[in-house]
Order: sequence, then C-alpha cells, then structure tokens
Amino acid sequence: MTSRPKPRSQFRHFQRKDAHPDTIDQQPYPTDHNNAEKGTAGAKEKKLPQYNSDGHEVNHAGFRVTRGVAPDGESGRSGMHPWHFLCICWRSSSHASQYTNVLWPFTLAAMVLHFGYPEHELWIFITAYIGMVPAANLVGFAGQELARKLPKVAGVILETTFGSIVEIILFMVLISGGNQNVSVIRAAILGSILANLLFCLGLCFFVGGIFHPQQTFHEAISEVGSNLMLVAAVGLVIPTIYYNSLAGGRLSTAVAESECLRISRAAAIILLVAFCVYVWFQSRSHHGLYEDILEADEERDHDRHKDLAKAKLTFTESIAAVLIALTFVSFMAVFLVEQIEFMVQERGISDAFMGLILVPIVEKVAEHLTAIDEAYDNQMNFALSHVLGASIQTALLNTPLVVMVGWGLGYDMSMNFELFDAVVLILAIIVVGNFLRDEKSDYLEGALCVFVYVLVAVSAWYYPNPLSETGTSSAVTVTNSTLANETSSSGGVASEVASALTESATQAAETLARMMFT
Repeated sequence: MTSRPKPRSQFRHFQRKDAHPDTIDQQPYPTDHNNAEKGTAGAKEKKLPQYNSDGHEVNHAGFRVTRGVAPDGESGRSGMHPWHFLCICWRSSSHASQYTNVLWPFTLAAMVLHFGYPEHELWIFITAYIGMVPAANLVGFAGQELARKLPKVAGVILETTFGSIVEIILFMVLISGGNQNVSVIRAAILGSILANLLFCLGLCFFVGGIFHPQQTFHEAISEVGSNLMLVAAVGLVIPTIYYNSLAGGRLSTAVAESECLRISRAAAIILLVAFCVYVWFQSRSHHGLYEDILEADEERDHDRHKDLAKAKLTFTESIAAVLIALTFVSFMAVFLVEQIEFMVQERGISDAFMGLILVPIVEKVAEHLTAIDEAYDNQMNFALSHVLGASIQTALLNTPLVVMVGWGLGYDMSMNFELFDAVVLILAIIVVGNFLRDEKSDYLEGALCVFVYVLVAVSAWYYPNPLSETGTSSAVTVTNSTLANETSSSGGVASEVASALTESATQAAETLARMMFT
C-alpha cells in the first residue's frame, strides 16, 4: 500500500519574527465564502471591560480609562509633558514612519532658504518637498493618537480627514494664487486619487502578500468604497465630457467654458451632499457593522501586543502635535507652490507630471505609510478604509471645497480636466474594482497596480503643457471678464482666435472620447 504524497505548500511567504503567536492565521484561506462574517474569521471574542477594585474601568496596562476615551488610547497621564511628547512623536506609529523623522533638517533648511536665500529657487523646492514628508507624517501620527481617544469608526474617519488636511492646505494655497494654478490643481485632484488607488493600494497588496499567503477583507469595506469611488469619478468627469463634446462645435469655446464652470459648481454642491450621506452611513446608520469589522481587524494585528505596550500621547499632547504639524505643513505648502512656476518654466517639468505625480505623492505620504503598515500587520480592513476613505474624501470633499472657494474668490476653478486624466481615472477605478471584487488580495495584484501607476507617471512626464499660459488643462482658460466680453459680442476677434487655436485639439479630443466611452 503506497502512502499518499505530502501536499505541497501553496505559497512560500516571509515569516514575521515579531508576530504574536495568537494572531497567526492557522488557516489563511477561508473555507466558507458565503459566511456573512468573512474577513473577521479567526478573530477573538470581544473582550469585556476590565475594572479595578474601586469599580473604575481600566485598560490593558491598568490605567484608569477617562470617560469618552477608548481604552487602547488611554495614556495614563494628563496635561503636557515635553520629554514624553518628543519621545513618543519620534517613535511614531511604525518603523517606516519613524525613519521619516530623520528628514526634519530638510524642513528647517527649507525655512532658512526661503527667508534668507530666496534666490536659490531650486533648492527651496527640493528641501520643501522633502521637508513636507516628516511634517505630513506628524499630522498623520497626531491624528492617529487623537483617533485612539474616540470610538473605532469615528476615529478612522477623523484619522482619514487629518490625512487629507495636507491636501486641503495645498489646494487652498494653490487657488489663492489665481487662475495660473488651476491646471495644477486639476491634475493634483486626479493624481491624488490615482496615487491612493494604484500606488498606495498596490503597495498594501504587495507588502501584505509578501508576509501573508492571501489576505481577505469584508465586502462592506470594499464594495461600498469601490462603488462610491465609481460614482464620484462620474461626477468629476461629467464637466470634462460636456466641454470636449460641445466646445468648438455646437458651442463656441467661450460659451462651453462658461457652461462647464456652472456645471462644475452645481456638481460640487451635489458631491458635498453625497459626502455627508456617506459619513452618516458610516458613523450612524451602519455604525455597528463597521465597528464590529474594525474591532475584529484589530485582533488580527500581528504586533498588537507591541502597539498596546507603547506609550500614548495625552489628549492635550495630541492637540499640540496636530497644531505643530499643521504649522510646518502650511509653510512647506506655501514654499512648494511658490516654486511651481519656476520648476515648470525653468526646469522643464510638465504641469501634468507636477500635479499628477509629484504633488499627490508628498501630500499623501502619511496616509500611505499608515495603510502600508496596516497591511503589513494583516489589518486589510483598516488599510482599505484609509486608502478608499482618502480617495473618497478627495473626490467628495476636497474637490468641491476648492471649487467653491475658487467661486467665492472669482477664479475659474471648474472640473474641466484633461481628457487624458479623466480617462485614466475611470480605467484605474475599473481595474481596482475588479481586484476588490473577490474580497481577497495577494502580492501579484499589488504589483500590477503599481505597474499601472508607473505607466501613468511615464505618460504624465511626456504630456505637454496647456497651450495658454493661463489656460485650463483643456487648452484654453477664459477669465470671467473675457467671458463677459466675448458672450456680449457675437463675432469677437478673441473668440475667433481661441477657436482657431483649439480646433485641431478639440477634434482629436472628441475622437478619443468616442473611442474610450463607446
């Protein structure tokens, strides 16, 4: 009688030496795909609160839990302790985040160069760009510490919002500079979403897949996030489709741009309402579902025992860290924006590459590090919540905000994106949505997402700048005063010149639109 051959291992993966034995999945592949609780299998039962002899609730370290503070976020201290504050901030949330703290000298160097040596424009841009990394990381870490004081769902929403604050500051500084920065803002909006969906999510899948055979996540996180992103992308690109379909044909360029601006402002209001509905869905109506998913994900954290043992910031120290980080981020944002014109005109970097690749990567560095560390710890529901949540906030909150602020300041901040950017966004969402459909991930899917992002970056590097120096990404911008003059005179010379300049570009754009959307 022959013995049965020994089954081969399905996948050889790296073993983590710092993983707690209780968190290692003995059965990485779920056996019941119809289980409503998939993604949370193997999690421990929910622990009951612990109380001391005086009847007060205490956390894992024996610290008395302050009312309104989550037990895991209790520091056991109160007030402000400078030395503890510096040590905890230096340690940060993970090893990758801690390594970014060695870049703080670049932050200080950027301030010295800006105020003392303004003629060194290239070095100001380089030091400010690198110096943004530790400042943004401190924003993310301070937001994470502050989120520990709140319930799980509210904490994730707050932490994601703090990750978007860097982006909001950059957008506000850019739009305050006038119409000449509109093309960079447009590219940065779509670039931020692409960086989250392709680059960050790809790295999460890749890093997580290297250390775990196959990772799973809950459908409530993946399906709601991917579906909402698709709807948000449709809302973002509708003004672009409108402009490229009618400009230079049935409508003059000036009229098409004017109507596109009105459509963008209406779309901004609708997207803001959609964001409010999304927040209500997560934090109120379906709060219990998300709470259970995220709490189960915490039990899957492979180094949770180390995270619980780390010292925590107090509520006062968390607020102080947020204020300090926002101060440095604001300075770095101003320095970067002031040098964009120099980098584009003198150094030959295209508007598309600046807005689509360079700006989004540095503004989302804190969010990326947090999500990748969570995937490394086998917390894919948390990682997806941060990645998809950041993309949703960019589409439904940050974009409408900058459109409405531009409206108030009298600038032509419309959602008239480059057709190339709009098509790439839709394709990226379709690719990621297909990867999320099976609610499983591995390193191959992660590598493919990163490869797609590299292809986009190469294309953006060679993408030409707009024809008009103060133009939109769709070739020509018409200021409010110009719009008024051209629409009042039916046969104005400026309108004829603009139509002649954009006739060939418009025909090519319409042909590409028909090919991609039919």
